[in-house]
Amino acid sequence: MTRRCGYFIVMAVLLLGNIKQAMAQNLNTLRISKDDHLLLQVDLLSSKNALDSILKAAGVNASPEQLKKGDFDPLAKDHWRLVERHQNVVRFDRSLNELNDNSPDHLDVLSLDIPQIGGKPGYPADVKFGVNKYANITVYELPSGLTRFMLPGYTDAKRVFLAGNFNDWSTLRTPMQETDGGWIIDVKLEPGVYQYKFIIGGRWSTDPNNLQYADDRAGNTNSVYFKYNYTFKLKGHNDAHRVTIAGDFNNWIGNDLIMDKTADGWQKEVYLGYGKHEYRFVVDRNEIADPANPAQEKDANGNVNSVIRLGETIHFRLKGYNEAKKVFVAGNFNNWNPEELRLKKTKDSWALPVVLSPGNYGYKFIVDGNWIPDPSNGNYTVENGKENSFIAVKPNYTFHLKGHAEAKSVILTGNFIQWDPHGYTMSRDGDDWVISLYLKPGKYLYKFIVDGQWMLDPGNRYWERDHDRNSNSVLWVE
Repeated sequence: MTRRCGYFIVMAVLLLGNIKQAMAQNLNTLRISKDDHLLLQVDLLSSKNALDSILKAAGVNASPEQLKKGDFDPLAKDHWRLVERHQNVVRFDRSLNELNDNSPDHLDVLSLDIPQIGGKPGYPADVKFGVNKYANITVYELPSGLTRFMLPGYTDAKRVFLAGNFNDWSTLRTPMQETDGGWIIDVKLEPGVYQYKFIIGGRWSTDPNNLQYADDRAGNTNSVYFKYNYTFKLKGHNDAHRVTIAGDFNNWIGNDLIMDKTADGWQKEVYLGYGKHEYRFVVDRNEIADPANPAQEKDANGNVNSVIRLGETIHFRLKGYNEAKKVFVAGNFNNWNPEELRLKKTKDSWALPVVLSPGNYGYKFIVDGNWIPDPSNGNYTVENGKENSFIAVKPNYTFHLKGHAEAKSVILTGNFIQWDPHGYTMSRDGDDWVISLYLKPGKYLYKFIVDGQWMLDPGNRYWERDHDRNSNSVLWVE
């Protein structure tokens, strides 16, 4: 009897402990208030795991042990304001307009399922530059690499979905999760430009807090979000009142792009599209080139501009020519400038890495003033009547033509090269003639020219007739 009583006492203690722990976990909350604030409540009696989960959900870089000891400095440094403390329950407040890109970590509590959305970097492709502008920041990057979308309010809605060009504007694929005071979801995106909307109770809505929007050319307006891919940095100048960035990407406006002051200088995160960008820093109205960037060029007015090239690194290499004094590479990627990109001599060749944006390029080497095609490249194209070596940077489609082993020349042409009969010369690879191109999303018509004879692609069953009743193979690139 005594043993049985002891057993019930132990079970009662354990049950009471579990109830207290469950109650403590329920007191740990993160919600959005009606006035666009994040409200964090923690119970210091919670277990270490429970505290750790709510801290990660709020993006607080603090350990549970720190909070249990009453050390709230990590929250204060991240703009969380202590609102109230009642025994072991502590409440904090943070305005959404104080959020920054280095804010909360992955939302372990609210985001249980992360949609694997395939981002489309650089979409739309013709956007060269962008920065985000919000009345209250409701979309921002997490240290985990995820992007958090928040929609304050709309608590009467039964369901809210996030739709954008990153998920093919799906109306059902990306449901947001309801919290006290709003809706939230974390998604995985690559750096780029994204258009999006919320679907609230079946109705499409732009982000009411987002000041950046775009016309989708179909009569609709979408919110725009830039996931940044470049950080401008300038060390020193701690006594400066203001530092800005002026470049060709923002029409050289000197008071538009204001940098943020840091412990050792200034910095600013932006989105930059692929390609070449020229810029200068403006330090209290004094324009200077970037001292940390050795790539510089003079403009037509004699100003020295710093240069950034974003894209893929292509390694140009020319074997031999050991007696040459100077070797350059030039192409339509640098307006055929014969003295800009100089190769360095190695043991048995000349080499130079060049950063190029995705595209299709013709090029040649210039050896002591003599222009020559790349002897190691079987692909070439004709531009202005001149035959040049051809290279595709970040190609996304490869054309194949099987057989025709006796053919002397196989050319690819189509509407992507204005049906030029010289087109792109394909090279032999085993039993195939092949060439890879970079093509933007869209519909393309094409044909092969085998020793002067035009033909459809026998490996593609899709074709259509044009206005002249000519048959052309059809290709869709997504």
